[in-house]
Amino acid sequence: MRNEPYVAIERSIIKQYRKEIWRPFIKGLQAYEMVQEGDRIAVCISGGKDSMLLAKCMQELNRHSKTAFELEFIVMDPGYHPDNRRLIESNARLMNIPIRIFESDIFNSVADVDQSPCYLCARMRRGYLYDHARSLGCNKIALGHHYDDVIETILMSILYGGQFNTMMPKLHSTNFPGMELIRPLYFVKEEHILSWKDYNHLHFLQCACRFTEQTARELAARGIEKEGGDIVHTSKRQEIKELIRQLRKRNPFVEANIMKSVENVNLDACLGYVSKGRRHHFLDEYSAD
Repeated sequence: MRNEPYVAIERSIIKQYRKEIWRPFIKGLQAYEMVQEGDRIAVCISGGKDSMLLAKCMQELNRHSKTAFELEFIVMDPGYHPDNRRLIESNARLMNIPIRIFESDIFNSVADVDQSPCYLCARMRRGYLYDHARSLGCNKIALGHHYDDVIETILMSILYGGQFNTMMPKLHSTNFPGMELIRPLYFVKEEHILSWKDYNHLHFLQCACRFTEQTARELAARGIEKEGGDIVHTSKRQEIKELIRQLRKRNPFVEANIMKSVENVNLDACLGYVSKGRRHHFLDEYSAD
């Protein structure tokens, strides 16, 4: 067993990437109380680097934690090309992740949607994952969103949504009572996930939806070669990635400051805010001061 590839992969998380991955992973779990005694958590695996790393981190946590909880590793096949599905299955065997695969027809459902197909696809995926996790007796699902996803969401909400919010570390489901979503990689940076992947010589599924495949074909026809993972579904998110990259050149703390901004909201200096569906305006209490 000691010579199995998954042993070295597991060791690299605890040893070589202890500072970059394991400690931020534990920090997020503890800071936001994501795992409790008796939880049964469905780790949702898309086949990409983030969800595969999440699965291994959760396995390690389950193995060493004093908190007793159970795990299920679920993979939804929304209509993958057979080669993509085989890659997911192969990586799961390589990494010793006991996955359960279930099927849906999401790719066909959104194939002819012109407006926001990616948004619709994401919502449908979430619903299927909640439903399947609940059928397995789980009370939580764990997703592989990381630090970069969080800060990009903050800026996108400001610059393109006209509001100030973020991707929360955990959420109660509104459509599936008793179910909760957690994001254990909340403080893990994407650059370190990529480094861990390369260190272990791993090749994961890139985004494999038909939109991405079609975009890749169109780019190839124009002489531009890109892997699926390099194609960002929305130009807005790509712009935000580039904006952060440029800001980091001038201020190496810009990402940390963006994250801190959602922890240090000063309501006394806000024109308005929304809480529990109710909108508040600073003039509501201004006269009383």
